[in-house]
Amino acid sequence: MSGGPIIVLVIVLLVVLAAIAFAVSASRRKKLQNTFGPEYDRVVADTGSRADGEKELREREKRHAELELKPLSAEATAKYSAAWEEVQIRFVDNPEEAVATADDLTTELIAERGYPTGDYDDQLANLSVDHARTLGHYRDAHEISRRSKNGEASTEDLRQALVHYRALFADLLGENPVQGSTTTTTSEPSAVPAQTDARTVNDADVAGTRPDATQR
Repeated sequence: MSGGPIIVLVIVLLVVLAAIAFAVSASRRKKLQNTFGPEYDRVVADTGSRADGEKELREREKRHAELELKPLSAEATAKYSAAWEEVQIRFVDNPEEAVATADDLTTELIAERGYPTGDYDDQLANLSVDHARTLGHYRDAHEISRRSKNGEASTEDLRQALVHYRALFADLLGENPVQGSTTTTTSEPSAVPAQTDARTVNDADVAGTRPDATQR
């Protein structure tokens, strides 16, 4: 075989290998995007490059696989649902205390599901694998809670915080934490679906309604 055909064959093989590599890379990227949702873009932006961002997300998956996660028992689910309902009732008289309790209750639920709760950033990273689509709510709630402790949060801020906490809470719980009710009060915090932006909630989305649980 002369040199010409050999060169053509080598070029064809290189093109095929490049196409395979591209397809594999695209498939892995799609999988990460499907798994992490909005968290994918956040991590890529934070790391400064797609390659570094995807490396970080794959590391999160590895660490997540080592966790001993567990579902809640029926008794635990009922306990947390009742506790959350108490939080929403308490909000009417003491919004600051209700938000602080919501923060503690959410952390307790995170721990009961088997997630480490020591470092906040590690907590977010671990949660992002299965709960990426409600993680933004948790970040927003955490920030408002921090401001509340410094006396910098308005009642509306606190209402939004409870909405945000409830999004992740319902996601972790696997169902809606508050049963439907025939009566509502606009004084209570809005109860919205886990993937709904709290800023778009309307007057009908108040405590006592029962939004759809987050699908994972």
